[in-house]
Amino acid sequence: MLRLLSVFLVLLLALAGMPAFAAPPVVLAAASLQESLNAAADAWVRKGHERPVISFAGSSALARQIEAGAPADLFISADEEWMDHVAARGLVRKETRATFLTNRLVLVSPVASRVSFVVGPRFPLARALGGTGRLAMADPDAVPAGRYGREALTRLGVWPSVQARVARAENVRAAMALVERGAAPLGVVYATDARASTGVRIAGWFPANSHTPITYPIAQLNGSRAPDAAGFERFLLSREGKAIFARFGFGTR
Repeated sequence: MLRLLSVFLVLLLALAGMPAFAAPPVVLAAASLQESLNAAADAWVRKGHERPVISFAGSSALARQIEAGAPADLFISADEEWMDHVAARGLVRKETRATFLTNRLVLVSPVASRVSFVVGPRFPLARALGGTGRLAMADPDAVPAGRYGREALTRLGVWPSVQARVARAENVRAAMALVERGAAPLGVVYATDARASTGVRIAGWFPANSHTPITYPIAQLNGSRAPDAAGFERFLLSREGKAIFARFGFGTR
């Protein structure tokens, strides 16, 4: 009996000295990254790591979650402004911040539509919406895709004619869903979103100089505790990681 107790005590001491189970990284990522970032996470798993836990939403909503203390390790924004927002509040590890992806802005219509535009100064967007049609966009007051879209339409002289007819969505994927369902005849989304959908077609490309360059920064959060967070970020920034995003239509830097 004494011998058994001794063995039991040794096992307890050994277990007490073992490291706690390492939780996988929690990643807060812009909604437009759904397919590409999931593919990158799958590639990371094939390298022998645990799969990151990924939450997709509009960058504005994610930034506010971080500000409210949401536990997470990495933040990937669809613009620099929301990353600046959390950085200004001391919530990111500044030395880990990097910009690694780019995108394009497009006008989409339902897949059965044959509407097509040469998007340029004062192009007839309001007329194409018809009498009651709405223009689907991510919220132009908060979400990056909507802000880029409003900036482009303003520079092109079109915004005043459509601003009262915007159907505001919580993120770019929700905006595209309105067009997919036929609830809106046209929408402004990223080129990668249009590519990921079988329910929309590209009706026109916005000139690159009509809006601020669309860039995606990534950074580790100050509250990060996952040991694999830094490694996963390095993987996303590597040549192999960027090649995954390129397959989904993103530009890389």
